[in-house]
Amino acid sequence: MAQALTQLGALLHLVDPTLPIGGFNHSNGLETFVQQGKVNSKNSLEEYVRTQLLQNWTYNDGAYLSLAFDAMERYDLARLIELDQELAATKIARQVREGSYKLGVRLLKIFIRYENHPLLAEFQQAVTEKRANGFFPVVFAMVANAMRLGKAETLYAFYYNAAVGSVTNGVKLIPLSQMDGQDILFELRSPIASAVENSLDPDLDWLGAATLANDVRSMQHEQLYTRLYMS
Repeated sequence: MAQALTQLGALLHLVDPTLPIGGFNHSNGLETFVQQGKVNSKNSLEEYVRTQLLQNWTYNDGAYLSLAFDAMERYDLARLIELDQELAATKIARQVREGSYKLGVRLLKIFIRYENHPLLAEFQQAVTEKRANGFFPVVFAMVANAMRLGKAETLYAFYYNAAVGSVTNGVKLIPLSQMDGQDILFELRSPIASAVENSLDPDLDWLGAATLANDVRSMQHEQLYTRLYMS
């Protein structure tokens, strides 16, 4: 029981919103959706996050996290670097691409101090040598695996963390009440579980599937007249 509780503590630490990595600074295109009036209510915000879960994150960040987790199991540094490079190619919008690897590098900097796993050090060296960028999903998977967390639990935590970020940002931007945000998170429990199931064994034919509406608005974000977020 003590080991299970320790692993729970590790998982909660990994998704703690107070981690000093800067995740709260990024809306990943949501701010553009709000300014254009596409996301403007409780229902439309829930629909937005649900769509991101099932049509974007499942085939992009979540799928790459799943594959990176497997690569860690095999102690395959070359595959981890390859996945990191593929992620760079799939993130079309500059702000989103830069935001993801900055989050990943900061996450690695925190947890490499606690987890004595050789691959973390080797990957950090690859980042230093610019052979890898350090994208957030890849680093998240590596740290979780080094902690000996389960793959399904890691994916759920990752998706939940992403959903909380989007809902929190949407509540501020629209704006909505805090209770509206909690209602949305409650309704997302089942979609998050579905996203986990869909990405446990990713279909490589769907890897990096384009979500054009989100990509376009992520690119438009840097041209907005006013901005609260970096992406």
